[in-house]
Formats: sequence, structure tokens, C-alpha cells
Amino acid sequence: MNNFLAKTKTRSQVADEYGITPRTLRRWIKKYNINLPPGLICPKDQKKIYEKLGTPLENNPQEKRISKE
Repeated sequence: MNNFLAKTKTRSQVADEYGITPRTLRRWIKKYNINLPPGLICPKDQKKIYEKLGTPLENNPQEKRISKE
């Protein structure tokens, strides 16, 4: 997981890691009550996302979707 937390990211970048749109990421963040400040997502806040949604797969964009429905 450390390579995912190396730098600050935009919400679009985090959504891309999961293979979803930023809108879907917003919905998931709301659904799982992940509190984030506005703006860029720092590594500490990325960790919150990855702990709730699971770590996205690095190498296979087709299998980046989570299955916590």
C-alpha cells in the first residue's frame, strides 16, 4: 500500500486507480462516511479511503473495482 501513498493526489487520480469516475468515487466516499477535507487528497486521507474501499490493484485496470456493496 505504501506505493499508493507516496504523494498527494486529486480525486480524479484516486478514481482512476479504481477504474471509476470521480462522481462514483464521491458516491462511495459518501456511502462509507469517509470524511475528507476539500481539495487534494493527502496520503493520510488516501489511507482512509484505501482502508474502507480496499487498495486498488496497480497493474490491472479491469479488476480495480471493489466488491464491498
